[in-house]
Amino acid sequence: MRPAAEWARIGRMARALLVCAALCASFATAGAAEGVMYGDGPNRFSLATGSPGELGLLKVLGEAFAAREKASMKWMKAGTGQSLKLLREKQVDMVMVHAPGGEEKAIAEGWATQRTLVGSNEFYIVGPAEDPAHVATAGSGAEAYRRIARAGARFVSRGDNSGTHQKEMQIWSAAGVRPEGAWYVVTKDFMTASLLRADVEGAYFMTDSSTWVAEKSKAARLRVLLRGDKALVNTYHALAVPEGATPGRGTAVKFIRFVASPEGQRIIREFGRERYGEALYNDAEYAKQFVD
Repeated sequence: MRPAAEWARIGRMARALLVCAALCASFATAGAAEGVMYGDGPNRFSLATGSPGELGLLKVLGEAFAAREKASMKWMKAGTGQSLKLLREKQVDMVMVHAPGGEEKAIAEGWATQRTLVGSNEFYIVGPAEDPAHVATAGSGAEAYRRIARAGARFVSRGDNSGTHQKEMQIWSAAGVRPEGAWYVVTKDFMTASLLRADVEGAYFMTDSSTWVAEKSKAARLRVLLRGDKALVNTYHALAVPEGATPGRGTAVKFIRFVASPEGQRIIREFGRERYGEALYNDAEYAKQFVD
């Protein structure tokens, strides 16, 4: 039997651990809830998305909308899979995502509404200039992936259930390949960080065209080796929670309508052109041709 003094010491340690765990949980929750604010108006809403926020498009759209509607928008940085999870759990009022299957499922199950096509970009398969897997002469994304797997050439995957990762897995499936082994590197990170990891390792990677235009100067070892496969086109939709589900839902729906309006679409068509010499995204009219 343990002496009373030892039991007391164990009790103190347990209480300290519980306090520490509570503080860590509190800090984690606070960090997740903080987001980035655009605008300072009283009509508040929250939005989860990945690269449109990371690359700055969301800031331009959000500030233009905030000035018009006396609104403030909180952006939660999350890939498509996590964004949809936040929407389902009513932790955000709306999302901008690129996973048609997941979007349609959300609508069918009733926890998402207002699905609106807002624009597109596409995926590029990039890799080292020496191209050991001969991706540049592949006729499709699936053939490129087969060649990478046969060569055992290093490939970087986000591995995070984002829209990019979901598209990647669709291509591996079409290629008849189960990606695994030392050549297949999973980052569990966002697009830009994963692109830079591929550059450091001289690996292949599937990046969205917007990130490539904005960040290619930082990835000097990589080249665009395959583009133009229709299977690699990436359409973005906005979705909101059902009516009454969250306090900011009404303002979020107004924002979706703004993004789909002529003014919002002009912002999307022109975003990045002045800085990079080309736009980072295509508008909804262009994207329509790739929607089933």
